[in-house]
Amino acid sequence: MSHWLSEVRQRLGIAGMALLLAGASTGYAASANPLAGEILGQVKSAAGIAQMGATVYLYNRYDEVVRKSLTNESGRFGFDGLAPDLYSIRVILASFVPAERHNIAVLPSSENRLDINLASVLSTVGLTSSPASPGTLMTDDWKWVLRASQATRPVLRFLPEQSQTARMSSSSRAPAFSDVTGVLKLSAGDGKSFARGAQQDLGTAFAVATSLAGAGRVQIAGNVGYAVDSSRPGTGFRTSYTRGETEGSNPEFVVTARQIYLAPGTGAGPSAPALRTLSADFLDRVAVADNVTVDYGFSFQTVAYVNRLHNVSPFLRATFDGGKWGRMRTGFSAGATPTELLARDDAQEGTLDQDFAALATLPQLARSEGRLTLQRTQSVEIAWEKAVGSRTFSAGAYQEAISNAAFMLSAPVDFLPAADLMPDLSSRSSIFNIGSYQRTGFTAAVKQSLGERMDVTLAAGRAGALLARAGGSSYADSDDLRGGIRQRQRYWVTMRIAGTVPWSGTRISTSYGWTDFRALMPAHVFITQVSNQDLGLNFHIRQPLPISGLPWRLEAIADFRNMLAQGYLPLGGARSVLTNSPRAVRGGLNFIF
Repeated sequence: MSHWLSEVRQRLGIAGMALLLAGASTGYAASANPLAGEILGQVKSAAGIAQMGATVYLYNRYDEVVRKSLTNESGRFGFDGLAPDLYSIRVILASFVPAERHNIAVLPSSENRLDINLASVLSTVGLTSSPASPGTLMTDDWKWVLRASQATRPVLRFLPEQSQTARMSSSSRAPAFSDVTGVLKLSAGDGKSFARGAQQDLGTAFAVATSLAGAGRVQIAGNVGYAVDSSRPGTGFRTSYTRGETEGSNPEFVVTARQIYLAPGTGAGPSAPALRTLSADFLDRVAVADNVTVDYGFSFQTVAYVNRLHNVSPFLRATFDGGKWGRMRTGFSAGATPTELLARDDAQEGTLDQDFAALATLPQLARSEGRLTLQRTQSVEIAWEKAVGSRTFSAGAYQEAISNAAFMLSAPVDFLPAADLMPDLSSRSSIFNIGSYQRTGFTAAVKQSLGERMDVTLAAGRAGALLARAGGSSYADSDDLRGGIRQRQRYWVTMRIAGTVPWSGTRISTSYGWTDFRALMPAHVFITQVSNQDLGLNFHIRQPLPISGLPWRLEAIADFRNMLAQGYLPLGGARSVLTNSPRAVRGGLNFIF
C-alpha cells in the first residue's frame, strides 16, 4: 500500500506540473480581447411588468458559472467583455419558474439581447443577435446598465483616493442582509443507504442563503425527522460562509453537525446510542494563470457511535482550459468523499439543492467486531472534456484504493454475527464491511442537446466489479465472506434523457444503465467530471405547480431509483444479497422563496 501511495503522489505531481506549465505557456485573457461581445437582457413577468432583483447566472460552455448579476429597477442586466464562445444563462426569482437559455453564440463584437418572460409554470427566453454598430441595440440605457453592474465592471481600474472615514461611511451604507433566498422541503419515502454515503432528508428540510453586508454569503441548512423504525427524531445542521472572490481566491468555510437515532436491533442492541457526526471543511479556488485554476481543501470529521473515530480528508483538483483543444482536469482525494467540493460544483444550478445534498451526505460507516469503521478512498483521476456546438465529448480514467468498504446486506438474522453488522438508516437491512480492494476504471461519454428543452447522454466504460464465490455456497463467518469476494473487470453502458415538457414545465430525467448484473459494480465518485454511471432504471420528475399572487413558488418532486432491482450480488442463496444501490421511491414538495 505504501508503494502504491508513493506512486500515486508521484503521478499527481507530474500531472499537476504538466497542467501548470501548459497554463503558463498558453495563457490568454478574455477580458483583454478587443473583439469581445456582450449579452444584454430584460426580465419581465408574463404581464409585462419589469422584475427588479432577479439573479442572472452566466455559464461557459462547460456549464460553469463565470459571472452573476442582479436586474435593476427596469429589470435589465448586462455582461460585457465576453470572449467569443458559447454561453448559457439562468434567471431565478422567487415565485417564478427559473428561465434558461443555452448555446448563446457570442461572436466577435456582437450584441445579444435576451427578452425574458418569467411565469409560474413555464418561463421563456427570446434571443436577438446582431453585430455591434452604432444605433442597433446598444442604447444609452443599456450602456448605463453595463456601467452600473458590479459583475461587468473591469477588474483593474483607477479609483479616486478616499479617506478612511469616507470608506467606512461607504461600507456602512451596505445593508446587513440582502439577496435572501430559501427553500422548505417536505418529503417522504425511501432514503439512500449508508452504503452510498447518504441519509434521507428525514422528512423536513430547509435552506436559507443571504449576502452578509455585501462582503460574503452565508447559507444555513437543516433537516429533522425520524429514521426507519426509530422512535426518536434526528436532526442535522449545516452552515457555510463564502467570501467574495478577491485576488483570484474564493475561500469557503463549512461546519456540519448531525445527531441521528438508528433503529435498535441488529448489531445495535435494544437501546442503540445516537450516531453523532461533526465536520469542519475548508475549500478554496485559486486562479494560478489565465486558464489554470486549482481547487483544494480538506475536511476534518469526527464520528461517535459505540466508539469514536477521527478523519482528515484532503483533496486537490487542477483545471486547464485549452480553448479549442478542450478542458483537462486532474484530481486527487483521500479519506471521505469530498462532499463540499461536489456541492460547490452543483451550485451552478443557482438553487439551494446543493445544500441539501451536502447535508444529507454522511460518512460511509460499518462495523467490524463491534467497532465502528469508516470507509476511506484514495483516488487519482484525469479527465478531458470538449464542447463542439450542441455536442459535448468527455473521457476520463481513475485509479482508487478502498479500505473498510461499506455495502448494504440483506440477509436472515443469523447470517452473520451481530457485532459485524450496523443498522441502516433508511431500511431494515444492515451495513457490512467487506474489507479492502483496489481497482481502475475508464469512461467515455457524448452529450447531445436537442434544442433548448432536451438532451441525450450516452456513456460507457470499464471498471472493477465484485463477484461472490461460485456455486452459492454458505459462509462460516464474516472473514470467510470477505475472503469469498473477488474483483473482475466489467463493462457498463448508460443512456440518459433529460428534458422539459413545453406546455406544463415538467422536468423529467430518466436513465438506464447496463452491466453484468451477476456482479456488483461499485459507483465511483468523480471530482473531475460529471458522473454518468447510473446503473439500473431511474426516473426523476420535477413539476412546478401553478400558484400565482404569492411571494413563493411550489413544485412537486418524485425520485425512482433502480426500479428493476438490478445489481444485487447473491451470497449463499437468494435470501442473502449485497448491494450499494437498493430500489427506492421518494417524493415531496418544495416551497421556494
